Amino acid sequence: MASLLDHLIQFVSLHPLLAYATVFVAALLEAVPVIGSFVPGSSVIIGLSAFVAAGELNLAGVLASAIAGAVIGDGTAFLLGYIYQRRLLQSWPLKSYPTIIARSETFFQERGALAVLFARFVPPVRAFVPVTAGALGMPPLRFYPTNIVAIALWASAHVLPGALAGTLWKRYGREIEHIVLPVLAVIFVIAAAAWFVRRRRALTSR
Repeated sequence: MASLLDHLIQFVSLHPLLAYATVFVAALLEAVPVIGSFVPGSSVIIGLSAFVAAGELNLAGVLASAIAGAVIGDGTAFLLGYIYQRRLLQSWPLKSYPTIIARSETFFQERGALAVLFARFVPPVRAFVPVTAGALGMPPLRFYPTNIVAIALWASAHVLPGALAGTLWKRYGREIEHIVLPVLAVIFVIAAAAWFVRRRRALTSR
């Protein structure tokens, strides 16, 4: 495990721009309707944030990459919905997911602007609320400020715990490696199972 971490740290140190780009793309894809329901972007962002502790990545850089990707993803989805309105919701591939679209619409209608804030933390609705908000005519000057605040909170909730975990591992990991390895294995299995269940539900709810 230590050898693997050393190799990963070395790789990230040699390719920091690739790491920032990966965080950016992960956040961007999570904001894309349909695709965002299947991409484990949050896990990627948390994992790469751990390298902040090793000094290979900059905390501000990781946060900025995550925020920029999510802002562009959400903003583009909202804009397309705002331009094409309900026609977009009834076109492929969105029309293949009527249950999630209905949930997103209900989520938005019940909470209004707060739906944009809360949806950031509710997969897979997160990937559908921006386009739904645009399709239902939410004013851009109301959507974008709320969305940016939501994304900043979401990014911080992912990047900061990842950086903290990396710090704890850097300080104590080698002393407690025999304990951490089984715990990490269990966490990985749980995360993989949760991702599989979410993907299966998204497919069966079409």
